[in-house]
Amino acid sequence: MSAVPRSEKPVGRFRRMLDRLSSSQEDLESEELREDAETAGCTRIGDCQDRQIVTVTGTLRTVTLRPRAGVPALEAELFDGSAALDVVWLGRRSIVGIEPGRKLIASGRVSMSRGRRVLFNPKYELRPLGRE
Repeated sequence: MSAVPRSEKPVGRFRRMLDRLSSSQEDLESEELREDAETAGCTRIGDCQDRQIVTVTGTLRTVTLRPRAGVPALEAELFDGSAALDVVWLGRRSIVGIEPGRKLIASGRVSMSRGRRVLFNPKYELRPLGRE
């Protein structure tokens, strides 16, 4: 093995094609999400620190209704290819357009809860369906 990681090596067209053929569908989707976050100018979820104000983008993997202290809370898991982040809207039972598989951009202050990154009541923008 060489000392330079594969992602930093100069890559030709043949090498890229070979990598795509040998990669799993999940790896390809993760790479696409990472590239999308980079082109949108958003912070990678894997780089987010506690109490940092960020703008992140990704795909919603799950959406659930889970009460917190007796108050309804809509929770979604946002994944950008580097890590996952929980997005929580307190006092909401549903939000039109917030569904698994939907891409969105969310902004807010990251907090840590039970070892997971969480954005409470973020500002958000749904990505157009035609781009998916």
